[in-house]
Amino acid sequence: MVTYKSDFLNVLHDRGLIHQVSDAAALDAACCKGPVTAYVGYDATATSLHIGNLISVTMLYWFQQTGHRPITLMGGGTSMVGDPSFRDDQRQLLTVEKIAANIEGIKKIFGKMLTYGDGPTDALMVNNADWLLKLNYVEFLRDVGRHFSVNRMLSFDSVKLRLDRDQSLSFLEFNYMIMQGYDFVELNRRYGTLLQMGGSDQWGNIINGVDLSHRMGGPQLYALTTPLLTKSSGEKMGKSASGAVWLNGDLFSPYDFWQYFRNTEDADVGRFLKVFTRLPLDEIAKLAALGGSEVNEAKKILATEATAVVHGRDAAEASAETARKTFEEGALAESLPTINIPRAELDAGIGVLAAFVNAGFVASNGEARRQIKGGGLRVNDIAVNDEKMLLTPDQLTPEGVIKLSLGKKRHILLKPA
Repeated sequence: MVTYKSDFLNVLHDRGLIHQVSDAAALDAACCKGPVTAYVGYDATATSLHIGNLISVTMLYWFQQTGHRPITLMGGGTSMVGDPSFRDDQRQLLTVEKIAANIEGIKKIFGKMLTYGDGPTDALMVNNADWLLKLNYVEFLRDVGRHFSVNRMLSFDSVKLRLDRDQSLSFLEFNYMIMQGYDFVELNRRYGTLLQMGGSDQWGNIINGVDLSHRMGGPQLYALTTPLLTKSSGEKMGKSASGAVWLNGDLFSPYDFWQYFRNTEDADVGRFLKVFTRLPLDEIAKLAALGGSEVNEAKKILATEATAVVHGRDAAEASAETARKTFEEGALAESLPTINIPRAELDAGIGVLAAFVNAGFVASNGEARRQIKGGGLRVNDIAVNDEKMLLTPDQLTPEGVIKLSLGKKRHILLKPA
């Protein structure tokens, strides 16, 4: 059985958040001595983080809660290259303006989970564009690039899988791991950072930074990764019926986020309570032991607590109440996710297939037709049986909306504007 002396590593271990650690004993000792500084990097490839990123932000949260200083590193520089790890093709290159806009969107989540400021354990937000975009290329190759072995870089799983599939790896992408390794060294120089954390797919990139510090005569640095989180069915976590589970409410509503966790498979409830909530472990153990229909109460608690972490307690309670009214009382809760539609379009008639595609319930008209054949689509709680049906003002409820439903648990309101 693994035992640690530091509160930080004990918390992560008990919540199932540790996959690999470099020199665990030395890192454990450093965490026992006093505040340590650690970081996680976030490339600005979208306007929001997704649920997979929530695990690394959670690590930073527990890091701060146990008396240490977290850094959230914005990848203003590395986003211009794109991480090739475990991808079959090169990421689309983003403009400086798009990267800046994405960073502004991503920043929204951190303030809800971390405390920023000037104190010894207050979080810092840093952008690697501050140093990467100012580098002299030839000097960088001489001072940093010479410490990287191409043979070793080719041995990393993230690179081997790409090459084994006969997919090319551009020279631009090959530089990404050098840049990320240099980030670690630079953060140590500027802030005394000793630890980089991330998902298990980042192990090779993080170890590059640990090795680079050693080769450049710097201090001992450490790496820590979390497991790839999958459902008990083996499915990778992070996708919903309408796409990615984003953390920003304008892309994935608090209600949909609540429902995502409410639909957790029975076997995953205990594990997800440890990872995604702040509940004490003894309380989690009691909830995880519930069986039969009682497990549904544990799922509701999981959904509410996970939603509170990301969207705040008020939004979480409102989502839970909306679900209760909708499913237990059969009422039309006006707080369901709402899409505004032009009144003129409704007056002209909106095809039912297009309506469900635009609502994000199905990906295509063909999928909508298959759902209709299986009785899966409803308008105002009445099953759709005609794929040529038009939505018109005649379907507006007394509340002035049209309720679209996929199955029993996914609902959205269309509201003419």
